[in-house]
Amino acid sequence: MKQVKFTDLGRMDYKECWDLQERIFGNTCDIKLENRRRTDGIQTPTIDELLFVEHPHVYTLGKSGDMANLLLDEEGLKKAEATFYPINRGGDITYHGPGQIVGYPIFDLDHFFTDIHKFLRYLEEAIIQTLAEYGIQAGRIEGLTGVWLDWNDEKKARKIAALGVKCSRWVTMHGFAFNVNSDLAYFKNIIPCGIDDKEVASMHTELGRAVDIEEVKGVLRAKLAALFEYVEA
Repeated sequence: MKQVKFTDLGRMDYKECWDLQERIFGNTCDIKLENRRRTDGIQTPTIDELLFVEHPHVYTLGKSGDMANLLLDEEGLKKAEATFYPINRGGDITYHGPGQIVGYPIFDLDHFFTDIHKFLRYLEEAIIQTLAEYGIQAGRIEGLTGVWLDWNDEKKARKIAALGVKCSRWVTMHGFAFNVNSDLAYFKNIIPCGIDDKEVASMHTELGRAVDIEEVKGVLRAKLAALFEYVEA
C-alpha cells in the first residue's frame, strides 16, 4: 500500500514553511526529472509528504489574484499583526491564522492518479467527511473550489475551507486551509478568494463552542488516508 510521510509542524511562520515546501517539492521534481533521463533502468523513488501547520496571522495572494482584494495597507497589516505574501499557487487571496488547520500535501500524483481536479475534489471530500463527524453538513458549489456550508442557498452559503495548489511534473504543493477555531474577524480585511458576496465560517462558530483541534486533525488525517488509499509512514 502507498505510504505518505506525515509531519505536524505545529505553529510556524508562513515564509519558513513555504521555503520548506519548496525544498521538498523541488527535490521530488528533480528526482522525477533525473529518473526520466536515466537509461540504465535504475529509478530513485520519490516520497509523498503531508504537512499540517498552523500559521501566525498572514494573508497570501495566488498568482491569478487581485491586489484589490486585500483591504489593508502596510500600516493596516502592522495593526493587525499580520504579514502578506504574493505566492505561486492558484486562486486569489486567503487568510491563515491560529485555530486553522493548514494542510500541504506534497504528493507525486504518479503514485495516485494524474488528475488535478480529482485531487482537489478528494481534499474537499476529506474535509466534508470530517465535518460530518461533528454533525456539520457541508458540500461544494459548482464552479468554485473549497468546502461550503448551506451550499444550496446562495444567500446563506459560507466557506469553511479554502483550497489552492500548484502542480508541476504531477507533483503538488500548497493545499487547504480549514477553519476550526479561527478568528473570523481577520477575513473582514480581505475579499476571500475574490468572492465578495459570500461569508466565511468556522467549526467553533457553527457548534457554539471551541473545538479540540488535535482531535479534528486526527479525524482529517484518517479521512485523507482512506480517500487516497495510503498509510502514514
